[in-house]
Amino acid sequence: MANQKTSDFDKVLGAWDILVIAFGAMIGWGWVVSTGDWINTGGVIGTALGFVIGGIMIFFVGLTYAELTAAMPQCGGEHVFSHKAMGPIGSFICTWAIVLGYVSVACFEACALPTIITYIYPPFLQGYLYTVAGFDVYASWLIVAVVVALLIMWINIRGVKAAANLQTILTVIIGVCGILLIVASVFTGDSSNLQGHLFNNDIGVVQSVFQVALVTPFFFIGFDVIPQAAEEINVDLKKIGKILILSIVLAVCFYGLVVLAVGYELNHSEILKAMVGNGLVTADAMAKAFHSTIMAKVLIVGGMCGIVTSWNSFLMGGSRAMYSMAESYMIPKTFAKLHPKYKTPVNSLYLIGLLTVLAPFAGRQMLVWIVNAGNFGCCLAYCMVSASFLILRKTKPDMPRPYKVKHYKFIGIMACIMSGFMVACYLIPGTGATLGLQEWLMAGGWVALGVVFFIQSKAKYGEKFDSLIEIISDEDAAALQEPTEELDEKLDLAIESAIASVLNDKVVKL
Repeated sequence: MANQKTSDFDKVLGAWDILVIAFGAMIGWGWVVSTGDWINTGGVIGTALGFVIGGIMIFFVGLTYAELTAAMPQCGGEHVFSHKAMGPIGSFICTWAIVLGYVSVACFEACALPTIITYIYPPFLQGYLYTVAGFDVYASWLIVAVVVALLIMWINIRGVKAAANLQTILTVIIGVCGILLIVASVFTGDSSNLQGHLFNNDIGVVQSVFQVALVTPFFFIGFDVIPQAAEEINVDLKKIGKILILSIVLAVCFYGLVVLAVGYELNHSEILKAMVGNGLVTADAMAKAFHSTIMAKVLIVGGMCGIVTSWNSFLMGGSRAMYSMAESYMIPKTFAKLHPKYKTPVNSLYLIGLLTVLAPFAGRQMLVWIVNAGNFGCCLAYCMVSASFLILRKTKPDMPRPYKVKHYKFIGIMACIMSGFMVACYLIPGTGATLGLQEWLMAGGWVALGVVFFIQSKAKYGEKFDSLIEIISDEDAAALQEPTEELDEKLDLAIESAIASVLNDKVVKL
């Protein structure tokens, strides 16, 4: 069952806004904290090639999103795509899975931020409280996490434009830090540093590239935030698809160039030494390039900005996904409430914001399990959207597609294979991404909550359940209204004519 209405959101996001929202979501803290592990696994060139291959994998999925977002620019992208292709059950599974991904990352970032402050200033940890799964929780650590969580929630409630402005500032800082490292390494690095760790000599060239390529797609999760805010985008529909693809390309380039810069600046022994120390290999490369420990801290600040950009984007995406489900009466309708002034899904933001406030109390290790389960949810949603892309090309071939992908069968099948491969990595033992018992319990708990919402909403809302709301433009709404107005005018004339006829008959008889 489908209804039509004009959008309740304000169209305030420009091309630059959606680019930094997507790019900022993909560039988090990993480029600072994980580069050493990547190089140790695949070597410098092997890691760079691995990111290119991982980017190609995501690129196919991104193309399906680009076409569907331009064709159906509606809040809660995955919800709408999968609903039109697979119906209510497929839509619920797809959207509920992506919400888990968004919520889990937002919660994890609440823990990551104070942890990074500890890297910069170890005495920051004050007031030991308790230990969870081997992680010590301190009062100062909790206070920072909670305060920043409340601040980001407040910014998002104040409007998507305010959140986009924050995203712009932080993304520029990330970009400047990354460019400084890349440019400096060109002048101060040495090609001799690459000797011995171009690839992982212990496992060979192919295996080096493959092992890195296996994990890289998980660092590109976030481009899909764009469809969630589609109703708030004031950009030509064809450009939305192009910007989404551009954000993926920029993320691939950023990760690849940072890896090459680190490998060009530090030799193999220096990288191993940094990993044994604070583990921040990228920061050590920055310090060596500028001969200054202060610049290492500047780069760490850039990494902190990456945490906030991911956090901000996923809070934005998660709240819009929940709003779209509530609009269709698939979860409690209260989550579809918009702020009267700022036109943001305030109750959805309150819920996700509250979870990010509570998350740090569970400790960092607990949230590592949650975010792994969340990444599995994102990959499952990617697979379902890719399948929806193929289904809709067959069932709705005449649907307007402002951004139309060429060779859609090849693109769609590749997107299904790639995203299905990522899902399989979480399921098959020995891939390096297999979910553990705790992570399955997290995912299982989320599934159970979804089942409760599904059954409860179906019982409570009856025929309203599964009411897909289709957003139409103001012009289309006016066009639909015009025939009704013309009919009213004709009816009035007919009534007047009938009255006049009756009166004339009576006058003649008299």
